Amino acid sequence: MSISLVTGVAGFIGSQLAESLLIKGEKVIGVDEFNDYYDPQFKRLNIKSLETNPNFQLIEANILALNWSELLKDVDVIYHQAAQAGVRASWGATFHHYTERNIDATQVLLEAAKDAPNLKRFVYASSSSIYGNAETLPTDENICPNPVSPYGITKLAGERLCFLYHHNFGVPATALRYFTVYGPRQRPDMAFHLFFKAVLADEAISIYGDGMQTRDYTFISDCIAANLAAGSVSEAVGEVFNIGGGSRVGLADIINTMEEIVGHPIRRNFIEAARGDARHTSADVSKAQKLLGYAPQVSLLEGLTKEWEWVRSRYSA
Repeated sequence: MSISLVTGVAGFIGSQLAESLLIKGEKVIGVDEFNDYYDPQFKRLNIKSLETNPNFQLIEANILALNWSELLKDVDVIYHQAAQAGVRASWGATFHHYTERNIDATQVLLEAAKDAPNLKRFVYASSSSIYGNAETLPTDENICPNPVSPYGITKLAGERLCFLYHHNFGVPATALRYFTVYGPRQRPDMAFHLFFKAVLADEAISIYGDGMQTRDYTFISDCIAANLAAGSVSEAVGEVFNIGGGSRVGLADIINTMEEIVGHPIRRNFIEAARGDARHTSADVSKAQKLLGYAPQVSLLEGLTKEWEWVRSRYSA
């Protein structure tokens, strides 16, 4: 039986990745410290079903405090999803959380990975934030990174560490640059979750800036499919891949689609543009298509409908 280790296993992406691995018949070791960046109860709910599976082992601890040489002795694939998220919160006094959880934790894991006897793949969750305001749209992986937030800086540093350990010690690393992942279990600080929650409360949604910004949105199941491919396809080793939804969409169009889904107008409250937010993102996913067989399957309308249904069920209790 193949053994995978998922860091950040109780998070939005990590919990659903672990579910998919268990369905495939793998054993999963999940690591999460349940920090309070957002309500840990959300994370507890994310893994509630996992904990009844005999092939799932939860380790509740800080990555920096674990005996990794012991933990990794039988592990085949590491999916490093754990990170301190949030572009806007990365400014100011809390920046040390970003250096500890995005850089230090990644280095500690890589240091152990280089001596892991059975390791076949180290999949690092990177971010489109490393591009900043990219000079070309859609953006391919060869564009020079230019982060515009402290968060983006730390994710790029983690990515660069992965490839240092690959080139110097043979760690079989690959990196996936996620473009705005959404869907059920999305973090409560993320836009779509906030928007739909506001709709339920009959409140106006807050829009940073003029609302004309665009994003490449990736549904959660497409993100999971990319991880599974990166963890198994041999051509992924030593490579970085954009993982996007296949189209660049304006925020105004998103809200129009949300109105169609919820069946009534949504009030908007425009506020000052946030520091560190890229104006536009758009992924060129041709490399992932070629080497990973990646092809986004879920349309924005379908994906937003699924997230709306989840938000309604989450807050109806």
